[in-house]
Amino acid sequence: MNIAENLFKAYDIRGLVGAELTVELAEAVGRALADFLPIKGPVCVGYDMRPDSAELAAAVRTGLARQGRTVYDIGQVASDMIYFAVGRLAAAGGAMVTASHNPGAYNGIKLCAAEARPIGIETGLAVIRDAIAADDYKAAPTTPGQIEPRDIMEAWVNHALSFAGAMPLRPYHIAVDAGNGMGGLVVPHLAKKWPLIVEPMYFELDGTFPNHPANPLEPANNADLIAKVKADSLDFGVAFDGDGDRAFLIDETGQIVSGSVTTAILAEHFLRLNPGATILYNANCSRIVPETIEAHGGKAIRTKVGHSYIKADMRTYDAVFAGEHSGHYYFRDNWCADSGLIAVICAIAALSQSGQGLSALANQYRKYAASGELNFTVPDKAAAIARLKAAYADGQADELDGLTVNYPDWWFIVRPSNTEPLLRLNVEATTPALLEEHLHPLVELLQGLDPAHRSA
Repeated sequence: MNIAENLFKAYDIRGLVGAELTVELAEAVGRALADFLPIKGPVCVGYDMRPDSAELAAAVRTGLARQGRTVYDIGQVASDMIYFAVGRLAAAGGAMVTASHNPGAYNGIKLCAAEARPIGIETGLAVIRDAIAADDYKAAPTTPGQIEPRDIMEAWVNHALSFAGAMPLRPYHIAVDAGNGMGGLVVPHLAKKWPLIVEPMYFELDGTFPNHPANPLEPANNADLIAKVKADSLDFGVAFDGDGDRAFLIDETGQIVSGSVTTAILAEHFLRLNPGATILYNANCSRIVPETIEAHGGKAIRTKVGHSYIKADMRTYDAVFAGEHSGHYYFRDNWCADSGLIAVICAIAALSQSGQGLSALANQYRKYAASGELNFTVPDKAAAIARLKAAYADGQADELDGLTVNYPDWWFIVRPSNTEPLLRLNVEATTPALLEEHLHPLVELLQGLDPAHRSA
């Protein structure tokens, strides 16, 4: 079978529906996944709200069953629910049809093995791709596997709520922006079981994203939520991404709580519950994260960006929690998988215990001035990083993930995107003035390597 170039990414399968990702390709993914999984047993399949997700998921189920696998059809769910289903149902693996926050013309498939272990390009996705390209499958049994519907919603919400523990929860009045994504399906089930007053925003499931892109990492996409929180004097807001596995908080003043600040809040929360525990944070998190972990008696370990690396490192170090600046949060007691819902529940539990408003709590961790993520298209990413390394040779450098250079009062990281032809830059300093002083030379250097900038 012909496979579109770059359809198989570092962490998943993702491309334009029809042109790159077809029903035939989805069925082939099911067949190859069935052959690849080393453990006999059922495979869970779920899908999001995109117009073609149900059809693609049906094709994946057909491919799995064709190779003799029993399939647990868990239906329309958030991505974090597929990890839960695989773990709770002791399945051999899982497939989730979603393109996360990508525009509506795209779709994709996320794969995992037993215990929700990720299948990325280095851990099996390349094997699956090559089997599809060669039409190389095991002989199909005479009788195909059975497809069995499974409803896991109530079990999932109860599992997520278990992370709040026994601490009393305040009846906050909040707004939740689901971005027409899967949070709109899940949050009403949570609200039935928790003392929250929820003002729903864009809960209608619509994979064409008629209101705004479902990517809360981009500040512009949170404008409606910020306006709602401020206009109605709400306690705070929550924004989910399209497939519901990422979440961002908006404090009562309308300020976005960064992924790094949320990671620090949750790190302190988990260290109260697990004194001395190991907590992971990814390479572009703020310095406040390791400082918070160490100040509260934990062991901080820095990891590469990306869920496959973090999930593997969590098992290696028995980490109780891990956070990424991008809004992904991982939990040991959730099969080391990420969940936007669990992160929100834990953040609300931490806020309840603090007795403060969210802005007061978050301000304790807003110690540094940060640039946010800036993206640059360059013709040769490796050469660009080498030029930066030479230009900043007087700093303390490491190449755990791209290039990080540390100075006493500021630092930066530039790393190649795993999914796009971009270099991503983050800069942080002890003061806004220092940030501006050091940011401009970096931007000018990278813009000089950016063809899009030169042609502008």
